[in-house]
Amino acid sequence: WCLLLPRRQKKTASHAVTELENTKDCSQAGKPLLCPSHPTEELQLFCEQCDQPVCRDCVLGRHRQHPCDFAGNVIHRHGDALRELLRSSQQHMDTLEDVLSQVEEMGSAIRSRAEAVAAEICLFAKGYVKAIEEHRDRLLKQLEDLKVQKENLLHLQKAQLQQLLLDMRTGVEFTEHLLMSGSDVEILITKGVVSSRLTKLNSIAYSTQPSVDDRIQFSPHERAGQCCGYEVFGAILNKVVDPARCTLHGEGLRNARQNQLSGFTLLCKDTTGEHMGRGGEAVWITITHTGKTDCAVKPTVCDNGDGTYCISYIPEEPGLYAVCVCVKGQHVQGSPFTVMVKHKLREHQGVFHCCTFCSSGGQKDARCACGGTMPGGYQGCGHGHKGHPGCHHWSCCGQVKESSECLCGPPSDASQRSLLRTVAL
Repeated sequence: WCLLLPRRQKKTASHAVTELENTKDCSQAGKPLLCPSHPTEELQLFCEQCDQPVCRDCVLGRHRQHPCDFAGNVIHRHGDALRELLRSSQQHMDTLEDVLSQVEEMGSAIRSRAEAVAAEICLFAKGYVKAIEEHRDRLLKQLEDLKVQKENLLHLQKAQLQQLLLDMRTGVEFTEHLLMSGSDVEILITKGVVSSRLTKLNSIAYSTQPSVDDRIQFSPHERAGQCCGYEVFGAILNKVVDPARCTLHGEGLRNARQNQLSGFTLLCKDTTGEHMGRGGEAVWITITHTGKTDCAVKPTVCDNGDGTYCISYIPEEPGLYAVCVCVKGQHVQGSPFTVMVKHKLREHQGVFHCCTFCSSGGQKDARCACGGTMPGGYQGCGHGHKGHPGCHHWSCCGQVKESSECLCGPPSDASQRSLLRTVAL
């Protein structure tokens, strides 16, 4: 420690430094240790305050006021403290050795694991590349098949149009030659056959547009399912939505209720009538009142991503509404159509009961809209008596369905006083 502290400190300035090997030799030789300050005096005492061995002259000198004792008297206490520190240090050494061993083992495990993961990555990448290559080949094959299919349809249409054109050209040339060179009798004789031939040719239907189009697209973000166990993306899109084949479904196409949510579903189809199976189409919808100006409903369109679209709306006014549903600016099948919006569902003002006698507690003047009466002066219905509908029903209007709309008008003061006295028979 004296080497670690600056030499200029007063406390350690006079300390002599001796090599441990030298002290070891001295102890083995049995020679006494002499005081560095008093070379003729042996170190036999220990200064507690300065925590160092001293000689008698040191005690009489600068250690005069310090608590000192013989080394043999204090060695046990200081030796026990050193031994305790030694045990603690040895435990830390054992722990450090264990930790170092674990660190070495962990380093080895990390290297092994990294090598294994690297092999997994290479295997995964190899399989992924193979899957992508197979998916690429599959897409190219699909594209080639689609191209050949379209070309075959065009060749067929071309052959049919060429044959029809040849037949018409032959008929026209023959007719022109007949009219220019034929005699009157020849024209009259062949008129029927020529007329019939030209009429038949003119009646043959043919498309004025190519039978197929060039709409072939590649969507790189389209999910394409599994390939070799890997999920791949990218699909060829050749389906084109046909508004005339798109259909509408749902109760909201015909009826709706005031201030209640209603709706219907749009199903998009391609030119062949098949389900599109994907979303993203431009859907445009208007819902306007036919009897009131500036009265329209703003619909909500939800793209389900599978070729179907959920349209919901809440009409605020009753009446007849005109609904237009367009895809890519063209009306779909059944559009425009009308929806009748009825008034808000009228709630029942009475009670849904088995009979007036039970629900009123046997009151004679309690009446019911079902029209039933009981003998003995009871003005309302009872089980098994005349006019009873034979099931539970509403006392206000006689409806037997609990979730039905009330057929009565707005509640009157009398009905507010007694829910059972709603109808005067």
